[in-house]
Amino acid sequence: MTSHNGMPFRLSGKRVWIAGHRGMVGSALMRRLASESGEILTAPRRELDLRRQADVERWMERRRPHVVVVAAATVGGILANDTLPAEFLYDNLMIEANVIHAAKDCGVEKLLFLGSSCIYPRLAEQPIREDALLTGPLEPTNQWYAVAKIAGIKMCQAYRRQYGCDFISAMPTNLYGPNDNFDPSSSHVVPALILKAHEAKIEGRSEIVVWGTGTPRREFMYVDDLADALVHLLKTYSGEEHINVGVGSDVTIRELVEIIMGVVGVEARTRFDASKPDGTPRKLMDSGRLFATGWRPKTRLEDGLRIAYAWYLQRRSKIESKVHLTPTRRYSVRGSTRRHGADHARRIGIS
Repeated sequence: MTSHNGMPFRLSGKRVWIAGHRGMVGSALMRRLASESGEILTAPRRELDLRRQADVERWMERRRPHVVVVAAATVGGILANDTLPAEFLYDNLMIEANVIHAAKDCGVEKLLFLGSSCIYPRLAEQPIREDALLTGPLEPTNQWYAVAKIAGIKMCQAYRRQYGCDFISAMPTNLYGPNDNFDPSSSHVVPALILKAHEAKIEGRSEIVVWGTGTPRREFMYVDDLADALVHLLKTYSGEEHINVGVGSDVTIRELVEIIMGVVGVEARTRFDASKPDGTPRKLMDSGRLFATGWRPKTRLEDGLRIAYAWYLQRRSKIESKVHLTPTRRYSVRGSTRRHGADHARRIGIS
């Protein structure tokens, strides 16, 4: 569970590149790594398009990071995955392949690749252990994203086997928190429900409509807890197998709605639209391997949701102005949004 030489890996004095520093996960890592005595490297979208292999290689040759965290990805909810499958597959394959390969060529000491719990089979035995990977069919609504993330895991394993690279992979559960994506067309379930509850509150609505039956169960982790877990793994874990990062418990979507309604402070009926897809029936990860290293999450779901809602309220006008910039389709890049239109190539990359 330690680094290649059997000793804990030290971040002190190291240059750490967070690929995807402006997104929800990347910004949380920025906050967490600020307490480590090293240098944080970032590459804004205007400076580097991670889909371009030559550009990535030149950037890494120039900056020479010791540590890389691959937190950059094209992400979104069921609607975004269903309507933009090519982008979800191509963008994520290119980002991870370019960064991982360049890290090997530049002699990066440690790389951490971030996957997603959607890599597991739709009907995997619960809670989901790491060895459930590739044992059954994927959830159709996010299969494109899942296939790309599985490829990233396998790439880290291949580079470890062939080149001896200390490249590891972590699989976070469903995340929420500051810098989440609040675009209604591409957001995940937590920000989507916060938006619905907040709109019902300010408009005095008596009812909110939620996709699905409300029965699926989901595990949710506050993003700053994830960032702390990732730093812990960078220091202590050096294994070929990917490792789950979760909280160890889940709630139904119906229960989540009730908690969010209480956090927002709105009284309204909830109507579940069963004509819309539920997605995977249950998705609880077995994080026993992580917990065995001594790490545990600190933030209760209700407390984390209060922080997330407060963050949204502070930035609501800015968020809404971004969402209404254009009628064209929009989707998320690790917590930010971008347009699907003429400026697509210019804006793609990390967030």
